[in-house]
Amino acid sequence: MSKSVLIINGPNLNILGNREPEKYGNHTLAQIESDCAEHGKKLGLSTEFFQDNSEGAIVTAIQNAFGVHDAIVINGGAYSHTSIAIRDALAAVNLPVYEIHLTNIYAREPFRHHSYISDVAKAVICGLGGLGYRAALDSIASS
Repeated sequence: MSKSVLIINGPNLNILGNREPEKYGNHTLAQIESDCAEHGKKLGLSTEFFQDNSEGAIVTAIQNAFGVHDAIVINGGAYSHTSIAIRDALAAVNLPVYEIHLTNIYAREPFRHHSYISDVAKAVICGLGGLGYRAALDSIASS
């Protein structure tokens, strides 16, 4: 039976490709999702994607993952650094969580150095751009 993975992207990730390409690269979110779907399929994973700029919608998506998905990959964007609600939802569903950041958050502004998600994540992957999602999928497939 294939594992099901929910891949969540938070605020401003819907404008990847145009948003500060010197930091975030030229790939769009649609390209990253397509790559994840293809890579996941090769690994025997099914992938579902969710993006929203609203904290509440992200919390609801996390809650709805319970009993449906086997793992969550999340790039919470700026909410990673501010949202206790997203952190608590991730803890509540008791699924393996893989936290993704396109950039190295530790080489950026000091307010980005702390993530509320990290303490409930099985792994934190930052600084690999879109390849970070692949790394998370590789880990899920091998566990």
